[in-house]
Amino acid sequence: MNLLVTGAAGAIGSHYVRTLLASDLPAPRLPARARAAHGARLIHVSTGSVFTPCPKDHPTAPRTACGRSELAGEQAVREEWPGAGAIVRTAWLHGVHGANFVRTMIGLEARLPTVDVVDDQRGQPTWSADVAERAADLGSRLGDGTHGVFHATDSGEATWYDLAREVFRRAGADPDRVRPTTTAAFPRPAPRPAHSAPAHARRQEIGLPAPRDWRAALHEALPGIRKESPLRETP
Repeated sequence: MNLLVTGAAGAIGSHYVRTLLASDLPAPRLPARARAAHGARLIHVSTGSVFTPCPKDHPTAPRTACGRSELAGEQAVREEWPGAGAIVRTAWLHGVHGANFVRTMIGLEARLPTVDVVDDQRGQPTWSADVAERAADLGSRLGDGTHGVFHATDSGEATWYDLAREVFRRAGADPDRVRPTTTAAFPRPAPRPAHSAPAHARRQEIGLPAPRDWRAALHEALPGIRKESPLRETP
């Protein structure tokens, strides 16, 4: 089986995202068009930014430029590959590689006496390894009538403040060094949605295992993240 995986760029500058939208050729169209020649199955990784908290079949309602770009990618996959392939939505990713919130908190804990963290955005912190495992499970089922939209986040909900406190606590630091603040204190060119918590019913309907709690995933992920995140490289 040839499994082709494409993905959204994530939260990047809104000016750049508007340029992509204006191009009228979302990147997922290109690999989708290649499927006939190579017989590949397609998984497109998107994010919860395309909708407000709801089941997978709820109408999308992106509130940000990034969300609109990611929704355009999803629509491209549907148009080029109707009735086949899968869209996997995830959010609040952390892992060993690349800039992410958990790596940032590890670095700030070592450098600063206190850290102000947003407490009015809610989501589902998710280990990238869990997303990869779920995508692989889903990929093995494509072609057997399985297609459409699936959510791949760890379970439970937290604010960024909650997540930061958990990182500090598991690092042996005082979680009270993390202080709550608001989104308005950290303006961004691509604003984050206030609530990004996808439902998971669809994946269980086709026999995929239920997602584990985000705290359990963070506990397993942290040793590797800390090992590969020396302070001089922490974002």
